[in-house]
Amino acid sequence: MLNNSFSVNLSYVVPVFNEELNIKPICAAIENAFLSSGLNNYELIFVDDGSSDNTLSLIRELQSINESIKCVSLSRNYGHQAALSAGLKYSKGEYVAVLDGDLQDPPEIINMFYKYCESGYEIVYGVRRKRKESWPKRMSYFIYYRLLSSLSNLDIPLDSGDFCLMSRRAVDVLNQLPEKNRFVRGLRTFIGFSQIGVEYERSSRAAGEPKYSLRKLLKLASDGIFNFSDRPLKFASSLGVLMAFASIIAGFLFIIQRMLNIKILGYAPGQVPGYTSIIVFLAFLSGLQLYTLGVLGEYISRIFLESKARPQYIVRDLIGFELPADRA
Repeated sequence: MLNNSFSVNLSYVVPVFNEELNIKPICAAIENAFLSSGLNNYELIFVDDGSSDNTLSLIRELQSINESIKCVSLSRNYGHQAALSAGLKYSKGEYVAVLDGDLQDPPEIINMFYKYCESGYEIVYGVRRKRKESWPKRMSYFIYYRLLSSLSNLDIPLDSGDFCLMSRRAVDVLNQLPEKNRFVRGLRTFIGFSQIGVEYERSSRAAGEPKYSLRKLLKLASDGIFNFSDRPLKFASSLGVLMAFASIIAGFLFIIQRMLNIKILGYAPGQVPGYTSIIVFLAFLSGLQLYTLGVLGEYISRIFLESKARPQYIVRDLIGFELPADRA
């Protein structure tokens, strides 16, 4: 049930980057969805992640008309997860909804999520039943979520993105987590509380081009795996032991082949002494070493970034907020 001590019942957090074509439609969609929710008041917090188009000017224009619209403008493009973290920090609603700025996550589904919160759940997240995207992208997401689930030390839900509704208590705990390199849907699982997934059909992008390039998608995928699992390290060491054992077995087999002069693919060992075994093993073991160093490098780079304790983002401007100086 709602607590009357909260001046805002529901906060919508929407990270945006070069979404000038979608700003007005998503404002209208969120307002229409809220009007049918039965709640009293809301705030719509856009987080402008360093847009270079008219996204920020459109938000300013709409905010001058509707005081429920607010904006956290970042000093440059820090990435979706950092922008989302900024929006969560500046939200003040009793419940906080997270949506993408392209209308792929229908705002009216938040009303359905709220029904579950009324029954006692503190986190309700969307599970994508169907995606209106190209089949290579759908297949990539399908494989990734299952790979993440198998590798992670946490039970991160399958086919679940950032689209969710969280209680104020859950958001406050999420905001207190100190790590800088954030994978919010993984942190959402980490903090616990009562959670439930609700299936929905994800719409196609309303307008504009997707802002997640292949490089950004790969970075998000690696953040999910390396931030929430130590199994790649264990896999690399196990693979090293396995290959060392296989090398010993292969060595014995080569000795037997040499002693008995056994032909393989029509060639005897004496015809080209040592060439095949040396090339094959050097190439394979070099690749194995590079793979292991790469896995170690991923973890070391994260330790390096966390040790510098730089902020996740820098706020350039706050629009529509009345906040104390220590939060500006």
